[in-house]
Amino acid sequence: EKQESSDNNEGSKGKMTPVLAVVTLISAFGSSFQYGYNVSVISSPAPYMRDFYNQTYFNRNGVLMDGGFQTLLWSLTVSMYPLGGFFGSLMVWPLVNNCGRKGTLLINNLFSIVAAILMGTSEIAKTFEIIIFSRFLVGIYAGLASNVVPMFLGELSPRNLRGAIGIVPQLFISVGILVAQIFGLDVILGNAEGWPVLLGLTGIPSLIQLLVLPFFPESPRYLLIQKGNEEQARKALQKLRGWTDVDDEIEEMRQEDRSEKEEGQFSVLSLCTFKGLRWQLISIIVMMMGQQLSGVNAVFYYAERIFQSAGVDKNNVQYVTVSIGGINVIMTLLAVFIVESLGRRVLLLAGFGLCCVSCAVLTLALNLQTTVSWMSYLSIVCVVVYIVGHAIGASPIPFVMITEMFLQSSRPAAFMVGGSVHWLCNFTVGFVFLYMEAGLGPYSFLIFCAICLATIVYIFIVVPETKNKTFMEINKIMAKRNKVEIQEDKEELKDFQAVSDGQAKKKAISSSEL
Repeated sequence: EKQESSDNNEGSKGKMTPVLAVVTLISAFGSSFQYGYNVSVISSPAPYMRDFYNQTYFNRNGVLMDGGFQTLLWSLTVSMYPLGGFFGSLMVWPLVNNCGRKGTLLINNLFSIVAAILMGTSEIAKTFEIIIFSRFLVGIYAGLASNVVPMFLGELSPRNLRGAIGIVPQLFISVGILVAQIFGLDVILGNAEGWPVLLGLTGIPSLIQLLVLPFFPESPRYLLIQKGNEEQARKALQKLRGWTDVDDEIEEMRQEDRSEKEEGQFSVLSLCTFKGLRWQLISIIVMMMGQQLSGVNAVFYYAERIFQSAGVDKNNVQYVTVSIGGINVIMTLLAVFIVESLGRRVLLLAGFGLCCVSCAVLTLALNLQTTVSWMSYLSIVCVVVYIVGHAIGASPIPFVMITEMFLQSSRPAAFMVGGSVHWLCNFTVGFVFLYMEAGLGPYSFLIFCAICLATIVYIFIVVPETKNKTFMEINKIMAKRNKVEIQEDKEELKDFQAVSDGQAKKKAISSSEL
């Protein structure tokens, strides 16, 4: 029995306590939800917003703007969001190291609240430039949120719940997309009067988070390893775990701390040049590129047209889009419950596999739908299968893996790299896809198919299973692949320094300079 209780405390069987549940929901609803909401919020009211741009321009200059200029302004409105996301990702490293994970989330809310007020009042102020600027601000917000929430929650969770809790942010992103689709229906806010309100609603979750999150603990790993404050870390852990004996977890953090003392805080530059983390870094870059370049935005973009060609009435297409958003939420919810039993690797391979197959079949179906009558129904099936694949693996798991494959000192820099790749690829797809579609038509899905296939091959060969392992255990698996040794205790530090040829020393110096 004694054995059992100590096992229970080890975090290997950590349970979902009320404190952990609430802090997970508040972080995900306050931050990740808005990332999803702002992805799809402008697609429904687009025609009304473009009319507003045109009308405002006309009121100022007495002439209507020409088509090219209007298209440019609209592309800017859409693409300022991922561009802001990219800049937000660049702010991750300095902010989480100086202000903490929780502190960064709280500061971040200011971007969202300011943007919400500006967008909500843009029509009264008769200015469309404000909308474009606010899309950039809310992009910065989303860029920070998409990286900091998984990092924060990954550091709070006991290891047997890390995967499940790590998918919660992605679940809220898909809920955000769905809520924006529902609110954007013609009958609700997707109309000429309602769109400023639709855009302004994004500030509400931020306000709730700003008021509630301060009462919850900061990441214990941040407090102990980066701030060196063991007492606060112990208090935070006891609050999160719901029991007083957290010695084993504190010991595991100390071990991680000792193993990293040599290296100092990683900057992005030192992360990219450090041999001991080479494969981890390549892996997250490949997974993030695969996630964004596998064409998820293109499939959403094409969905309405695919349904129209299958004979769905133009007025009902928006309800079909909402149902796709619903499937996305349900499948991501499923991933939360199966990730700890099936593991990360299986979900990644299955997810990208489904996306790969459905892109290939979709190419065929779109090409033949004029000649073979039932092909348009096949393309609907492909869209649904694709969404399922992306929701169970390709969307949620890469962010979980960044948390797991890196230790405390390199995690912020890793999120910064992963996040930048994520947003840069998102921006690229948004920008290039219209031209790709004009030039290649349905064949553009073959490119996405090839990207999914390449990602599958890489994951199969390189990425290990990380479920239920401590951060140190995962680090040891990757160390073998990187062909470096890891020191576990002070006695072994000397051997390690010899092995890494003073690399750690150089790094410690370079990162302190940086």
